[in-house]
Amino acid sequence: MTIRQKLDSYLEIVLSLLLGLMVLNVLWQVASRFLLNDPSAFTDELARYLLIWVGLLGAAYATGKRMHVSIDLITRKLNEKQQVVHFRLIRFIILCFAVFVLILGGTRLVYITFILGQTSSAMQVSLGYIYLALPLSGLLICYYTICDLLNID
Repeated sequence: MTIRQKLDSYLEIVLSLLLGLMVLNVLWQVASRFLLNDPSAFTDELARYLLIWVGLLGAAYATGKRMHVSIDLITRKLNEKQQVVHFRLIRFIILCFAVFVLILGGTRLVYITFILGQTSSAMQVSLGYIYLALPLSGLLICYYTICDLLNID
């Protein structure tokens, strides 16, 4: 089993667990509100944070599996050599976005959040832990994109 395959399987497990937590969170929210008549204060906030993590890790997973929606209108009109150049150009753009926006910008956001001591209102969790999804997903996207550029499976 290659590193990429192991990473894929770990991401599948993590994403499954996060989605399971989202389901349990919604069930608890409904039960506490309608059955116990005592709405839980943290469920809305937790749902938001789980969605952030699922969305960003899911984007990294989709990048690794090449499952993102794409329109091949231009690509189909190119010859084989041009398609390779187009593929590499798109991967380079993805790599730049992941490095500059997700990794560098996300790391800065996490650092500032921890320094300022910002916490969530209901759960009182440091927002830095929530924002860690940005650089982590950026690193994963970089790994998958570099593997694609170097034809590593």
